[in-house]
Amino acid sequence: MRWLARAVEIAIVLSACGALLVWCSIPTTAKLAAENPTTTAFIELRRAQAASAGKKFDLHFEWRPLGKISRYLRAAVIYSEDWKFYEHDGVDWDAIENALHKNLAKGSLAMGGSTITQQLAKNLYLSPSKSFVRKVRELLISFSLEDHLSKQRILELYLNVVEWGDGIFGAEAAAQHWFHHSAQALTPAEAVRLAIALPNPITRAPNVRSKELAKKSVRLIRLLRIQGLLDTKQERSTLDSVGAKKVPVVAKTKLQDLDDDNEPEEPEAPGEGPVTKPQGF
Repeated sequence: MRWLARAVEIAIVLSACGALLVWCSIPTTAKLAAENPTTTAFIELRRAQAASAGKKFDLHFEWRPLGKISRYLRAAVIYSEDWKFYEHDGVDWDAIENALHKNLAKGSLAMGGSTITQQLAKNLYLSPSKSFVRKVRELLISFSLEDHLSKQRILELYLNVVEWGDGIFGAEAAAQHWFHHSAQALTPAEAVRLAIALPNPITRAPNVRSKELAKKSVRLIRLLRIQGLLDTKQERSTLDSVGAKKVPVVAKTKLQDLDDDNEPEEPEAPGEGPVTKPQGF
């Protein structure tokens, strides 16, 4: 049995070395409190992919402070992607558990349930590939981001680096590309269309129409109305703009009342559950 004990010792040493290597690979995020990134891992990945395909990489990437980005987009992205954004420490464990249960039921191994902070970590430093080590690095980077940055700064970074199309990175570039005006001037309908495009901006681009995306749009518009960001007239106009002309406006004041026959299905985690009004709106 001495060989077994020796094997266990070696396994422990290798595991410790692996953990140390992963820890040492975590980038320094504190500088992001004062510095805006000039590129990201995703931008460089797309650049390399274009070069490999012999294509020109046409990058659109314009930085805007959070106050220069439509409050409708800020709120819609939080409601769509991470409704516990102002409550968690970078990881929504309930959302991950819920996603795991759904994946197991579907026979899928995809993790899902990523918060805005995790998506920011992935966009800035990692890649879209799925592996256990990459996920661990994503979690560690997320904790580091939350330790060194305010929630508003994390949201500002995310909205400025997230991918919204082929070579389109950040809210300003997305607004200019899809709607031909600034991110600050986005209407509620335009903000909703950008929000539901995440995190798959190619298959769910703002110019794509489907029953599933329409349902997601209606729910986001409902949330904006319930949280006081839209009045009844604005809600009606926004519903019309996203092609939901037959959907009645909200005559309710509680999120839990959104489960009658006129409402869309619940969104995937982490966008599930009651939503509190985000800070700064």
